[in-house]
Amino acid sequence: MPAPQDGPLLDDAAGRLIRPYTVSNGRTRPTTVLDLLSLVMATGSDPQVHLGPEHTVALELCGGPTSVAEIAAHLRLPAVITKVLLSDLVDCGAVTAHAPAFKDMPTDRSLLEAVLDGLRRQL
Repeated sequence: MPAPQDGPLLDDAAGRLIRPYTVSNGRTRPTTVLDLLSLVMATGSDPQVHLGPEHTVALELCGGPTSVAEIAAHLRLPAVITKVLLSDLVDCGAVTAHAPAFKDMPTDRSLLEAVLDGLRRQL
């Protein structure tokens, strides 16, 4: 088993060696409002608090703008737990988070219908 500072506690054969909610100390509510499409990016400043291995891996993934959903997938953690970890990083100034910019864009109905038709053909 890897040392805690080497990364998330995963084993190829057994999977996650600790429960996901242990990673967030049982917390399920982030202190920062994050959407799955929120973009998170490292600020370059070192956190002044002790972070767990998942925090460290998440911070490493934030070298460029990265979505919350992508970070959750890399960490193999539920999105809500990833949001808690990322909000910890926001709170200590290690990362910044920005909501997706396209929320106010109008939706093209013909595009959505074409996507729906394509999905129906795949089924």
